[in-house]
Amino acid sequence: MAETRVRELKYRMMITDLLKVASESHTYQELSDYLGLSPPILSRYMRGHVLPSYDRAQGLYEKLMEITDIKAELKKRINFDEEGYFDNTPLVAEITWLKIMANYAMEKFAGRRVTKVLTAAVDGIPCSTLVANLLDVDLLIAKETKEVGINEFLEESFIPKGSAMRKTMYVPKASLKKKDSILIIDDVVRSGETVKALVDLVRNQRADIAGIYILVTVGDEWKKDLGEIISKESFEVLIEL
Repeated sequence: MAETRVRELKYRMMITDLLKVASESHTYQELSDYLGLSPPILSRYMRGHVLPSYDRAQGLYEKLMEITDIKAELKKRINFDEEGYFDNTPLVAEITWLKIMANYAMEKFAGRRVTKVLTAAVDGIPCSTLVANLLDVDLLIAKETKEVGINEFLEESFIPKGSAMRKTMYVPKASLKKKDSILIIDDVVRSGETVKALVDLVRNQRADIAGIYILVTVGDEWKKDLGEIISKESFEVLIEL
């Protein structure tokens, strides 16, 4: 019961973030009329001063998703420069969007057994932290260096395309068990090599993969490298560029 109440509270809190995004493309009066909320109540919800009941939050969520295309709104905020790189601030620093992306993961992987969230350092950490918090599970971060104070590590190596250098990711051995069911999260995928390495890291420990959540993919090359993984695992991409 306690776990259910916590999940319901987090769901109710999500309405505040969705209202903030909806207000970017709709006037205050339009939202008030469409949602059937008086201006004072709408203001309190939007500011987070008051939370809707769980039943009302469910109704508001459905209406907000009808008038707000989360993927399209996030895509508008991602701008490429002349060299083909983009500003990933919404993915790593803007807390409203981070919470929305985390809530999106919670909705998509609801009902799946998740014991830990796994990501690669560094830009996937903010969203992964929020997802782990929502699911109330531990966070594992695969790093490119071994930290002092830890005696044993699990490791996975690969050679990035176009590079002559071998890249290795490490996680503390004690943090990943055979009984675990892992949700893998990556912020930006171009080739899919990092995700594949994370999948191999989990599989080599005979742990389960609860799902794979990618915030942004660029191009189509990743589909070739991750084709087998996509067909076998629960795979969710938020934005394709």
